[in-house]
Amino acid sequence: MLRPVLLRIGELVLVAFGVSLLSFLMIHLVPGDAAQVMIGGADATPARIAALRHTLGLDQPLIVQYARWIGGAVRGDFGTSVWTGRPVIEEIAGRVGVTAELALLGLTLAIALGVPAGCLMASLRSSAADYAMRLVSIIGLTVPSFWLGAMLLYGAGVLAPGLQVVGWVPFTQAPLVNLERVILPVIALSLPILASLARVVRAAMLDALAQDYVRTARAKGLSPLRVVFAHALCNALIPFTAATGIAAGYLFGGAVVVEQVFALPGLGRLMVGAIAERNYPLIQAAILLATLAFVAINFIVDLLTIAIDPRARRA
Repeated sequence: MLRPVLLRIGELVLVAFGVSLLSFLMIHLVPGDAAQVMIGGADATPARIAALRHTLGLDQPLIVQYARWIGGAVRGDFGTSVWTGRPVIEEIAGRVGVTAELALLGLTLAIALGVPAGCLMASLRSSAADYAMRLVSIIGLTVPSFWLGAMLLYGAGVLAPGLQVVGWVPFTQAPLVNLERVILPVIALSLPILASLARVVRAAMLDALAQDYVRTARAKGLSPLRVVFAHALCNALIPFTAATGIAAGYLFGGAVVVEQVFALPGLGRLMVGAIAERNYPLIQAAILLATLAFVAINFIVDLLTIAIDPRARRA
């Protein structure tokens, strides 16, 4: 089991290096002078441009710039925000908790509902209920998060006008108010993931239910629930685990949209503001950390797959 784990660690290091390189080069792919673009307008005098280039280290050779940036990133120093003057890591740390809570609750809800929904669809294969649930899952996959969020806001305003669903209150400050504010964003964020996971579980369960060991379990007189959840679901969890890792990464992309709709001060909204303000040090750091988080999640999923699937140990 050690060999596949070491291979995954090597892949993780290579991917992390590639991600850091792309995040760094992003600022150099902007058309024109990056410092001039950041200042913009009539304020972009030669003296101010030169001063900003020196502050950002853009007057150094490219390899020196990368070495300084990645060296600082390893120490947790991503530079300072161009407009606020605060360390970039502080700007991100103040916002990442909101996005992390949305993603964690959204993924939890998607898993909690997606697994039983997929098992139910597989158990009721080709029935009216199966077709209805598959239709709902297709709709869930195709509905944009921003449209669903807007519809949930409208519905809350009509059906429960006293419900506070916009803005943010930290969980540590007022837990019930926090949950009241995040319930609709979590639903909007989790629905596409829920639909995707349910379809993955259904397909895996259909394959598992056709295996000989399941027929043997049924022949022994085991109850349908025990056959489904104690026997077939174990093998169905292998592709489900891989799909969950991918879905967890894409939750961040959905959070960017959902945070805008519900006025939540999360990392996605911070990045949108940084792009509008051309705050490239902040954009670089946010993209790097978000991508590394996605890579780390999938690395953990790979380890779980190796642990539960003997075939993956030979890969």
